[in-house]
Amino acid sequence: MVAIEKGNIRTMTNRSMTATPQPTLGALLLGDAFNTRHPLTGGGMTVALSYIVVLRDLLRPFHDLNNAPALCKYLESFYTLRKPVASTINTFDCALDKVFFASSDPSMKEMHQTCFYYLSLGGDFMNGPIALLSDLNPRPLSLVTNFFDVSIYGVGRLLLPFPVPKRMVIGARLISGVSSIIFPIIKAEGVRDMFFPTSTPAYYRASLTDLIRRDGSSIEYLCYKLGEKICKTITNTFVRVLPS
Repeated sequence: MVAIEKGNIRTMTNRSMTATPQPTLGALLLGDAFNTRHPLTGGGMTVALSYIVVLRDLLRPFHDLNNAPALCKYLESFYTLRKPVASTINTFDCALDKVFFASSDPSMKEMHQTCFYYLSLGGDFMNGPIALLSDLNPRPLSLVTNFFDVSIYGVGRLLLPFPVPKRMVIGARLISGVSSIIFPIIKAEGVRDMFFPTSTPAYYRASLTDLIRRDGSSIEYLCYKLGEKICKTITNTFVRVLPS
C-alpha cells in the first residue's frame, strides 16, 4: 500500500526466447539457457526436468560417449522429442500473459472474468488447464481446445440470457482477440514440430539407433539380427539355384 501511495512500485522486465537448435560438439543447452518462457506460471522448471528425462532416454543406449560427432548428430532428435512438453507450457505461459495484460479493450476485460469464472466451475473445467500447466497432459492440441473452450464459454456468458448487438460485438472481438494471441505463439514455436513431430526425420533417429545398437541386449536387436540372417539365407539360396 505504501508503494502504491508513493508511486514507486518496482518492476522487473521479462522476456520469452523461442528455442533455436544449435548442435555443438560436446555440449547441449537445457532449461532457460536454451528456451525461456514467461515466468507467470513457473513452468520453466517443469520444462527443464522434462528435458532431462528426454536426454536420459536418448543417452541410455550409449556406453561410449567419446564419439562426439556421432553423438551430436544423434542428439538432433532431442530438439524434436522435447517439443510436446516444452511447446505446450511455453504457449500456455505466453498466452496467459497476453490474456491478463492490462487492457482497456472490453473484450479482453471480459476474457479476464471468463477465466476466473471458468476455473471456478471446478471438475473437468479446472482439471484441463491444470493438467496442461503441470505437464500431466503435454498435448498441444489439448491446449488449443482448452483455450477455445474458455473463449466459447465467455461468449456464452455474453449472449445469455438475451443476445444484444453490443454483447455480440464484444463476443466476436473476444474470439478474434484470443485467435490473435495463440496462433502467433504457435507459429513461433513451430506448427510442424508441435502437432506433427513424427513428420520430422530427426524424430526417427533415436529409435533407429536404439534398434541397431551393438550391445545385443534388446529384443529389438535380436530380431534385427535374426531378420538379417534370414535375408542372407534366402539370398544365398537363390544364388545357388540360379543358372550360371
